[in-house]
Amino acid sequence: MISNIKAFIAIGMMAILAGCSVKYSTTGASIDQGATTVNVRFIENRAPINNPTLSQKLTMKLRDKITSQTRLTQVNETEPRADYEFKATITGYSFSNAAVTNVDQAATSRLNVTVNVTFIKRIGDKKGFTQSFSRSAEFPATQLPSSVENRLLDENIIPGITDDIFNRAFANW
Repeated sequence: MISNIKAFIAIGMMAILAGCSVKYSTTGASIDQGATTVNVRFIENRAPINNPTLSQKLTMKLRDKITSQTRLTQVNETEPRADYEFKATITGYSFSNAAVTNVDQAATSRLNVTVNVTFIKRIGDKKGFTQSFSRSAEFPATQLPSSVENRLLDENIIPGITDDIFNRAFANW
């Protein structure tokens, strides 16, 4: 009788474990089983004020992050229907005062960038999203925006936005 119960429990545990699967990834990315391709379309810059290199830099950084941290292959924009697709537009690019001294003079300025992203999934649960991602970086108001702009974009804003987009799409954050 006891051996029958042990055998029943062992068979039940094997059946439960056989039906479960866990996907581990060193990047935390969760990719659907049959997904192999991604299309990160060129990110358009429609902000009223813009940096002429921002679209190219942001597009390349997002493509590089996805292809280096997942098993997905980037396809040409002319290819029909990738498993995952990103369409994005830069909608905001502005400088503002971040901190003011007691004599109504700016002590710190801020560069703000906003990107609107549509993520399309054509495989798995097909739950995509449309969301805006924003990042900002501060700099001393004594410096000209043109002298710090590219450094702030390359070191803070572009990596931050690409991390946010990647995590939202593949880590469900």
